[in-house]
Amino acid sequence: MKKDISTPEIDDFDYALLNLLQKDGRATNVKIANSLNLSETPCWRRLKRLEEHGIIKGYHANLNRYLLGFDILAFVQVFSERHTDDSLYQFEQAVKEIPEILSCHNITGDADYLLQIVTKNLDTYEKLLRKVIRRLPGVTSIKTSISLREIKDSKELPLTNI
Repeated sequence: MKKDISTPEIDDFDYALLNLLQKDGRATNVKIANSLNLSETPCWRRLKRLEEHGIIKGYHANLNRYLLGFDILAFVQVFSERHTDDSLYQFEQAVKEIPEILSCHNITGDADYLLQIVTKNLDTYEKLLRKVIRRLPGVTSIKTSISLREIKDSKELPLTNI
């Protein structure tokens, strides 16, 4: 979600609150308030304001994909044949329904999209590629890069109040 005129001003307390939540999404209002040296009610109001404005989109568990058996992480460049609004919309809607696709980005350069995909192993990746990805609307070709080793995996934004 892009910032617009309805986005509230973010102050030092908000940045500190957001940083705390990025590190511990299960932190209680009491813990956050104590960390920020605020009383609980103003802290709760700030949290609710950030949620209502969509700055906080939700709360999620950060799962270890390896321990759950998802050994393959692939980055897939997708090339499209048609660049009509309808064709691109159909592709984007189809991608949203495939659970193995963690993220999809419309990108610059030669490819049209970059997908981040997880699967259990190379066999399941190959089947997903053959039976699903190559059959998505408008796809003419793909180029896959398999991650050999994950150096950094973070969803934390580099929040600072400059």
